[in-house]
Amino acid sequence: MDLTEHIHQSFSDSAQLVMEAAESLTEPIARAAEDMVAALLDDGKVLACGNGGSAADAHLFASTMINRFERERPGLAAISLTSATATLTSIANDYDYGQVFARQVSALGGPGDVLLAISTSGNSRNVLEAVRVAHEKEISVVALTGRDGGDLAEILHEDDVLICVPAESIARIREIHLLAIHCLCDSIDNLLLGT
Repeated sequence: MDLTEHIHQSFSDSAQLVMEAAESLTEPIARAAEDMVAALLDDGKVLACGNGGSAADAHLFASTMINRFERERPGLAAISLTSATATLTSIANDYDYGQVFARQVSALGGPGDVLLAISTSGNSRNVLEAVRVAHEKEISVVALTGRDGGDLAEILHEDDVLICVPAESIARIREIHLLAIHCLCDSIDNLLLGT
């Protein structure tokens, strides 16, 4: 297979996964948007966390909520737990990297808030710790993951939402994560502003 065929195959694989994911992820994305809107309307907020590319996704989600997606609206309360470099590095230095999100959830989150926990494998220890603290603080969780959901899927409560991309490839999972985040942002706007 030459390079152009290889690239074409990546497009084909991605398009096929998008259609498969549409069947399985539409309902949980809608539930997640409804939970987030309920929290926002009750003066709550959405906290978002993840590592690497998932950190970028958490940051994108929060910045889109605070600023806007595709329509004008007031800013919405969202915090990316991945963007405060001094906070992340001080927690990692003084405690452990596994606590970088959990300590922020403990300090910033409260009952009625929502945690958007992003991990392509579902096994990121610091994301798992954040979810455990969220549960202790009566914060609901929306888990955005892939493969079989990993340990993250195992620790979710009944009222939490699992958005698990049915794929093994990290690249394909991340592509669907971005689409899911766009769908969340659009759905939140639709619920708040109407279609």
